[in-house]
Amino acid sequence: MNLTKEIKKEIFRQYDIRGVYPREINENVSYTIGKAYGSYIIKRNQKKCIVGHDNRYSSKELENALIQGIISTGVNVLDLGLVTTPMYYYACIETKVPAGIMVTASHNPKDDNGFKFSFDEGGNAKGQEIEDFYQFIMDGDFVDGEGMIGFYDVKEEYCRYLLSSIHLNEDKKLKVIIDCGNGTTTFFAPTIYNATREKLIVLYGKSDPSFPNHHPDPCVEKNLKVLKDAVVELHADIGIAFDGDGDRVGIINEKGEHIPADQVMILLARDILPTSSNKRVLYDVKCTKALPEEIERLGGEAIISRTGNSYTKAATRDHDCILGGEYSGHIFLRDKFLGFDSGMYVGLRMIEILSKTDKKLSELLDGIPKYYSTEEIKIPCPDHKKEKVVGEIKQYCQDAGYPMVTIDGIRIDLEDGWALIRCSNTGPHITARFEGMTEEVRDHLKEFFLTLIDNFNV
Repeated sequence: MNLTKEIKKEIFRQYDIRGVYPREINENVSYTIGKAYGSYIIKRNQKKCIVGHDNRYSSKELENALIQGIISTGVNVLDLGLVTTPMYYYACIETKVPAGIMVTASHNPKDDNGFKFSFDEGGNAKGQEIEDFYQFIMDGDFVDGEGMIGFYDVKEEYCRYLLSSIHLNEDKKLKVIIDCGNGTTTFFAPTIYNATREKLIVLYGKSDPSFPNHHPDPCVEKNLKVLKDAVVELHADIGIAFDGDGDRVGIINEKGEHIPADQVMILLARDILPTSSNKRVLYDVKCTKALPEEIERLGGEAIISRTGNSYTKAATRDHDCILGGEYSGHIFLRDKFLGFDSGMYVGLRMIEILSKTDKKLSELLDGIPKYYSTEEIKIPCPDHKKEKVVGEIKQYCQDAGYPMVTIDGIRIDLEDGWALIRCSNTGPHITARFEGMTEEVRDHLKEFFLTLIDNFNV
């Protein structure tokens, strides 16, 4: 039997495996990936792994098939069942079993699914590691054995852990609105946030993997509209939104304004750096210029990184940063937390910061230099073509003598603004973002480089 015949190269992306169910990822594909994964980690002297799944319609069936493939190699599986991705990370750390697979498509459309996975202490597989694993699958050098399935109910333990480092002012009660987006956090966030004894209001707190109310991506403005309106109408102090698998966060201030993740990082840096001996902070190429400026003003060291939560998480650890994050809402805290990205935990930290001050959330951003930025812009471009287009734009910018950072696509840094153009790692897009000291500079950069992209993307 040829187990690899249904495996498509296109589902193997820069930091996960992801595709449309059941056309690209189905139970047969999941079994084969499990068979290959078990064989692969056995060859790396691993005999045990952890598996969990999110709340998507196909996730439980895919997890069942995946586990059957894994145990058919002789690897033992510790099954977490339904969990958020951060709960899966926590379980890997607490059990000292670094190998594992989380069945999730994160914030992707409802018909997608996929796998985030790690082979060892290095964390989520990425880049060449995923290329090598794909080739291993195609070679079909699988092993046979008889593994066993165990179960680990991590839920209550994880909830206690999240709350253990949060210290709130008992005399100040905040009104907090959380938007679970009908995703996996619906099973956990209301309980955790109710334990803070703040005045809690829950939006879309019932699990529904069709995501009927809005797409579960808390860093896209249109997905935050209901939360913004609710914060204003109900006079809440803060709004907090989670993505489909719970590793990303979106924050709304009391005026109903979205605070981008790079500015959330500024608030966290202001809270952490003054009393921390470790003052290294990592940020990705999409972040505002105000972030490294504020880190340096606080006496910290700002380190720029490529985009992608697997890369950012690894770089935050490898550079021994106290804080790391990226514009898409993945934030990594290592001061009194284990360093993985948890939207629920970052939300709790923002409540803690608010609890210690008489200022409104909007006022806490006072003193940050004002720059004018676009949202991340996605330009459709086929996967097989996007690297060629970005490469041609890079050559154009080199020929023009523009100063560039090229660790992830092209970031053109000018005195009065910057432009970022890069290949999306999660879909058939080229992504771009622009920022200027004035709106005019921002709009000029946007018009010039979007026109350039259109000229090459033909």
